[in-house]
Amino acid sequence: MSIEPVADIAVIGLAVMGQNLILNMNDNGFVVCAYNRTVSKVDDFLANEAKGTKIVGAHSIEEMCKKLKRPRKVMLMVKAGAAVDAFIEQIVPFLEEGDIIIDGGNSHYPDTIRRTKALEAKGLYYVGSGVSGGEEGARYGPSMMPGGSIQAWEHVKPIFQAVSAHVDDEPCCDWVGGTGAGHYVKMVHNGIEYGDMQLICEAYQILRDGLDLSHDEIGDIFEEWNKGDLDSYLVEITRDIVRYKDTDGQALVAKIRDTAGQKGTGKWTVVSALDSGVPVTLIAEAVFSRCLSALKDERVRASKILEGPKNLKFTGDKKLFIKQLGQALYASKIISYAQGFMAMREAAKENDWELNYGGIALMWRGGCIIRSAFLGDIRKAFQTNPNLESLLFDPFFQKALARTQQDWRTVVAQSVMLGIPTPAISTALAFYDGYRTSNLPANLLQAQRDYFGAHTYELLEAPGTHIHTNWTGKGGNVSSSTYMA
Repeated sequence: MSIEPVADIAVIGLAVMGQNLILNMNDNGFVVCAYNRTVSKVDDFLANEAKGTKIVGAHSIEEMCKKLKRPRKVMLMVKAGAAVDAFIEQIVPFLEEGDIIIDGGNSHYPDTIRRTKALEAKGLYYVGSGVSGGEEGARYGPSMMPGGSIQAWEHVKPIFQAVSAHVDDEPCCDWVGGTGAGHYVKMVHNGIEYGDMQLICEAYQILRDGLDLSHDEIGDIFEEWNKGDLDSYLVEITRDIVRYKDTDGQALVAKIRDTAGQKGTGKWTVVSALDSGVPVTLIAEAVFSRCLSALKDERVRASKILEGPKNLKFTGDKKLFIKQLGQALYASKIISYAQGFMAMREAAKENDWELNYGGIALMWRGGCIIRSAFLGDIRKAFQTNPNLESLLFDPFFQKALARTQQDWRTVVAQSVMLGIPTPAISTALAFYDGYRTSNLPANLLQAQRDYFGAHTYELLEAPGTHIHTNWTGKGGNVSSSTYMA
């Protein structure tokens, strides 16, 4: 019995994200073929969530491929890593030249580069697409960041842009770039997400421990912040979280153990940036803060023996300080995004990607976890100057940081005096001061390297010429064979 090709796309993986994305595609007029390794989940899905829709199911990879219109489009919504490679291996025998495999998971971008090249060598196209927005985004409109084989874009574009979130009638989805560009941009998105969350948590701790405010009062502050420069999804949900009451009427968040989990995308961002020599200091501190939070028992023991400041409560003008804290949070967010775009710029050079930075800001304006009004300003900056060297060179952000920096410094100083850790807010300020300093003390550092390891140095008057000095008169004149600033 022959099987008619009726489906526009197949989705493999019927966990929450996969199911919601399928329902979203169905709502937008596309016929989707659903498949899952545990095939009983297909029948359950069709009998329940997908009942009354145009969604069809398959009980084998072969059946799934036969139900697809050409060029076949198969989207994987499975765990990153070995599972993706295993499914690709199973799917390829049932595909023909020009067919497309899409990975919508959080794959590491070097894997996507490898898979794109391997499948293109077989005459197939591969798309690695970041999908952000969680369960709700997948169902009603995520931010989507596709990259890989450009030949595939015309075929997946109508589906992706239809199901993605829209802001001002523009889809939060566009082509990112070749090979692993889509998953790279999603990785940086997740790194910025780590930074945003850490910044908000530090502001929360200052309000809770430094200003001794109740969770209801903190909720009111986040509500107010969400009406201005800090208007964003994460500030909005923080307002809701701190106000949420447990059955006994107490704030539920106050009962949650202070140990944060992570899935690795923040770490990937930091490692990639370190490999490229890009100082994403804020994301790094956000990752390390999660690592420190995991040392709960050790921290409890340390809290009993390590001294801090004697006065742990704020004694100044609370209303003024809350305003200053909001400005410090805003300034730090600017640094976080500036660092993220620096990392993307360097990766584009290394991988020969032509990234549309304004388009990326638009993709992040809706549907995703880091969506905020703030991204509209980033998009304008790159629209004005597509070759913008750094967000900090854009007049809007220069003025914003000039306006907020005194409040920012006040918050960092006050937090230090209160003994409240602000690793992300503080490192953002340190980066800003370092970035605007034309003469850093790395001259001494380079002299130290030459002193003990003959690593050489350059003179201001002769950049590019590497010199070694026999600092003690006892060493030799032979310099190290390699040099890295």
